[in-house]
Amino acid sequence: MSTSFLGRNLSGPFTVPSGIVTTATSIIQYFFDNIPEVGVVTTKSIGLQPRAGYREPVLSQYAPGCFVNAVGLTNPGAEQSLQLLGALNIPDDRFLLTSIFGGSVEEFVAVAKILAPVSNGIELNLSCPHAKGYGMAMGQDPDVVREITAAVKAVVDIPVIPKLTPNTPDIAAIARAAIEGGADGLCAINTVGPGYTSAHGHPVLSNGEGGMSGKGVLPTGLKCVRDVAAVADVPIIGCGGISSADDVRAYLDAGATITGVGSALVGLTTDETHDYFAALAADLDSGANRAESQVRYDIDMHFRPVTLVSNETVCGDIALLRFDRSINIQAGEFVFLWIPGLGEKPFSALTDDPFTLAVIDVGEFTHALMNLPAGTEAYIRGPYGIPVAPADDQRIMAVAGGTGLAAVYQIARDFGNAEIFAGARSADRLYYLKECREVAEVHVATDDGSAGFEGVVTELLRQRLEAMTPAERAALVFYNCGPEPMVHAAIAVQREFCRPEQIFSAIDYLTKCGVGICGACAAPDGRRLCVDGPFLEEVNSA
Repeated sequence: MSTSFLGRNLSGPFTVPSGIVTTATSIIQYFFDNIPEVGVVTTKSIGLQPRAGYREPVLSQYAPGCFVNAVGLTNPGAEQSLQLLGALNIPDDRFLLTSIFGGSVEEFVAVAKILAPVSNGIELNLSCPHAKGYGMAMGQDPDVVREITAAVKAVVDIPVIPKLTPNTPDIAAIARAAIEGGADGLCAINTVGPGYTSAHGHPVLSNGEGGMSGKGVLPTGLKCVRDVAAVADVPIIGCGGISSADDVRAYLDAGATITGVGSALVGLTTDETHDYFAALAADLDSGANRAESQVRYDIDMHFRPVTLVSNETVCGDIALLRFDRSINIQAGEFVFLWIPGLGEKPFSALTDDPFTLAVIDVGEFTHALMNLPAGTEAYIRGPYGIPVAPADDQRIMAVAGGTGLAAVYQIARDFGNAEIFAGARSADRLYYLKECREVAEVHVATDDGSAGFEGVVTELLRQRLEAMTPAERAALVFYNCGPEPMVHAAIAVQREFCRPEQIFSAIDYLTKCGVGICGACAAPDGRRLCVDGPFLEEVNSA
């Protein structure tokens, strides 16, 4: 579906709004290589300096297809983004729209000058509703919008597209100011609000409030685009609440040139995202309205209470937390544990009945869990991810380091015919081995030789594979989980003896939302751990 946009003939008429899915360069490259319907790929908003953003939870669901988010403009900063974006291979029929933000005119100008050489256009985030001093705080003032737009236009030679806030009584006045400043196009809208959600008497978002998106903001988005189109003779990117071809048609009728699909992608795997955009484009061609049937309105982000029964110390930085009830979780899935006021993090369940977690102290949240007293009420949401599905005739080889054992124990328990390779620095860091030996053949390696094989667990794995026949090795399936260096070492050994499609690995890439929308858990090939994994099949790179 060739689309003309700011002097370029693009492969498709869609974009994904800033901050949604295409937030990592590996995901952006996947879209460039595999999803031609998305002609404009928009980055997450980038500032002059790195910004950690808000602690999780950063996304809350208040109705099917409706969300409130406050990520907090998380980004690596302009200089690091220059290196990352500069490594992209941008096809001639695509458009990389780099979203930027700043706390002053000078910051906008500085970021634009740094990133323009690796961008096809600059989007000005003048509309984020929850980051104090940024976005909407500037975008509600026509004079400021005009000044920022003109200042950026003066230092770059690529199109500049201000993104407008719906949270203003007269968006047309803001649009006129942007055009007076030299805007080449406009984007409307950003999230609405801010809004607020709560669960069990506590605010869900760590920021307390955030921008509203999804199906519920469709009427607001359409009205804003219509109001902007009435005063603007420039291309308009229309977004907000789109989930169907009929929604796209409504935006085009309102005056949009490109349409952005965001919250409708919640929960979709990478393959499903590919299929959804293909279906959306086919609907536009044929006059049909079938693509929305692929939207995951069944995603559940509600929290359920659990009470901590015991907190058993394994060693100084590892603990086993047992709660008062069972949970319904299949082998390979994961859940989020939320403690209001502290945050939430994803965990594999060591056991489902009773619900038990293995926790290692790696940050503020997990450090607090080390000494969490019995009786503490917490909350879980999920499960998420894709359950593992070994074939009946496959022998499971699970390789675990650190708390990775929690992700593989249930696999061995539920499917049987398994071997577990458990690695640790020393014997005091090993746990749950008695239970593992009841369901699988267990091989132990410690770096210092204080238990089992002296050395790394991957060398123990190599010895085991060398002793097997080709037929035995052909019947194996591997599940690796643990620190990234260990997992990569395990994969390297496994690929010496077996086919890539026999290997599945879970690496603890940063996971924030759990439903695929924030892109924080991007793998190097563009898949997202939370919706495509957590156990990702090894890709044959030959």
